[in-house]
Amino acid sequence: MTTAHSIEVGGRTEAADSRSWKTYDDFAAGIDTYRAPSADLTGTSVSFRFEGGAQLTLTFTDGEHAVWASDALLSSAGGSSDPYDAVEVRPGVFFTNLPLASRDREAITVAWSTSSGRAMMVHSSIAPEATPGVPQVGQIFSAGVVEGVAVTGAKPGPSRELIGQRNIYRYSPNHLYEHVYLSSERYAWQCLQGEQRGHGDVDMSTVWKFEHGLYLFSFREFAIPVASVWLHDLGYELRTTGVFLGINSRGAAQHSRAGGHIYPLGSVAYPDIQPV
Repeated sequence: MTTAHSIEVGGRTEAADSRSWKTYDDFAAGIDTYRAPSADLTGTSVSFRFEGGAQLTLTFTDGEHAVWASDALLSSAGGSSDPYDAVEVRPGVFFTNLPLASRDREAITVAWSTSSGRAMMVHSSIAPEATPGVPQVGQIFSAGVVEGVAVTGAKPGPSRELIGQRNIYRYSPNHLYEHVYLSSERYAWQCLQGEQRGHGDVDMSTVWKFEHGLYLFSFREFAIPVASVWLHDLGYELRTTGVFLGINSRGAAQHSRAGGHIYPLGSVAYPDIQPV
């Protein structure tokens, strides 16, 4: 594959070589530059109960590792120890990701609130082989509650509230992307600045509402084997925190952190017939 780089000419960024579609590790480098600081949950233990009967317990042994136990997610007897990263996206609301080392090609992402007792989980996994027309990284979504916390507010679930919105996302000085939310199943993206400049696509996506102005957004790409999970704060903060799971240019599974600032461009409303 021909390697292409964007260059600055006269104050603007030239487009990347359109003949060269970037790999996951090409665009992921530095995409966490503007991510919110990580939270140290050392000494915290939290248990969740999800719809369908799945349970998950996380015990954070230090600032970088957690022991998790879940029969439904097939942890080892006594629990599995894996790396974790957490961001307190709002007071008492945590975005926590386990890029599993104990189980290759999988990740568990949980958003949870210590005040409302609500939780939602995304289990991401890379299929052994690619299937034409199907994203190779799949995702399963579950709503749940935090054990021992009084539950208030609406249950997290699928939302149509982003349909028609158009936002710009700035992840670093060299990562600027535009998203247009087309329907309950798809979104369009294009890179305005960075390694993927000039590239874009329409991919599968899922949006769940967690609480007022706070949305879980996930996408699964067709062109390359990668998927992502984000928590968009479209309230006062206008920030996003996310993670990627995919296959890099060496053919290995790779986990990456991401995050940055959101700049809303506007939205449209359909007058009669609505998207799916």
